[in-house]
Amino acid sequence: MGIQAVNAPSAPKPVGPYSHAVRVENLIFLSGQIPLDPATGKLVPGDIKAQTQRVLENIRLVLESQGRTPMDVVKTTVFLTNLGDFAAMNEVYAAFFHNHHPARSTIQVSALPAGANVEIEVVAHLGPR
Repeated sequence: MGIQAVNAPSAPKPVGPYSHAVRVENLIFLSGQIPLDPATGKLVPGDIKAQTQRVLENIRLVLESQGRTPMDVVKTTVFLTNLGDFAAMNEVYAAFFHNHHPARSTIQVSALPAGANVEIEVVAHLGPR
């Protein structure tokens, strides 16, 4: 199969020269998603919970464009501009993944694109379920 760039028409357009994701054999590597509204391309208003929810919904849109779901995610990396937001982010994250617990790293960063407070990237498995 090789390497295949993925662009999901329903997800917010990338804000730079990158694809929504790249497929390599039985894995898909999603670029970091920030809380952009797909309809406007603008950052969603609200607190860290609202931003996290939008990020996770954007991830869902990219996964669904490949016929996959959050249950196929094997690894996430969460970037927060304030680790004080961890508990609130984690509450939304846990609800999104239900009882599925992918491996995860969480990192505090000084800034994110467009003034976002959270960015999440994921790796998902494309093989049989």
